[in-house]
Amino acid sequence: MINFKHLHYFWMTAKQGSITKASEHLHITPQTISGQIQLLEEQLGKALFNKAGRNLALTDTGRMVLSYADEIFSLGNELEQSIRTASTDRTSLLRVGIADSIPKSIAYRLLAPAMELEDPIRFLCKENSLESLLGELALHKLDLIIADGPIPPHLGVRGYNHFLGECGTAFMAAPSLFQQTDNRFPQCLIDAPFLIPSDQSLIQVKLLQWLEKQHIHPKIMGEFDDRALMKTFGQAGAGVFIVPEAIAAEVASQFHVEILGHTEEIREQFFAIATEQRLTNPALIAIKDAAKEWLKTPKSDL
Repeated sequence: MINFKHLHYFWMTAKQGSITKASEHLHITPQTISGQIQLLEEQLGKALFNKAGRNLALTDTGRMVLSYADEIFSLGNELEQSIRTASTDRTSLLRVGIADSIPKSIAYRLLAPAMELEDPIRFLCKENSLESLLGELALHKLDLIIADGPIPPHLGVRGYNHFLGECGTAFMAAPSLFQQTDNRFPQCLIDAPFLIPSDQSLIQVKLLQWLEKQHIHPKIMGEFDDRALMKTFGQAGAGVFIVPEAIAAEVASQFHVEILGHTEEIREQFFAIATEQRLTNPALIAIKDAAKEWLKTPKSDL
């Protein structure tokens, strides 16, 4: 097992750029630090530094070890801070990753029940690609990820998929674009300008397959990683866009757009991904229970 004192001396030296500066910061002799780093290198069987004039330069192995050391000592600082504040602050921290393919309104509706618990919750929300968020979950930097699909098998990340629910898809358009249609759905989509989620979202493939099945070939004007940005373009009349049916009325009101129609054949699914197979955190349980009430079971097309 790695000696964490040796690792800490290495980490501080890498951060300070030299053994002399690290010794001044740690208030110990340069010889002590040099000896501890040498012992760490012997244990790893790899050099961690190369000479660079009066300073030291990290080797490839050194850069890799530094990245792990950053995570280790960052978590240590978080632990120390949590223990210090636990006796005076009843607020629990819930670190949530939001996959950037998830609509912001959906994310809020899914997380809101945790805010209603008797013990207060403080959210730390991060938005990124699902792959990046899964990396942070594996390092225990996140408690939960809200995603539009389960963990991709090829990533090999250990975690558990908790299905929250699903809903159909609504097609929206700005009033100026809505007035140009004959109001018959889905024929009104033929040759219409269209804004679609990018391939970062699992819904893109489902949407394109459904359009092909309907023999509809719209003019795709743009693809968007950020679906909030897609709504803004849609609000300006740049094209028809889609939203989960569960928030269609809310989007229509907020963005002053019209609902062209909806289908249950394009199902958007939502998952909570966690390191727990059986959820025990009250906040996570509240999120899962409320989601099952809100996101209804499949219905036939309307």
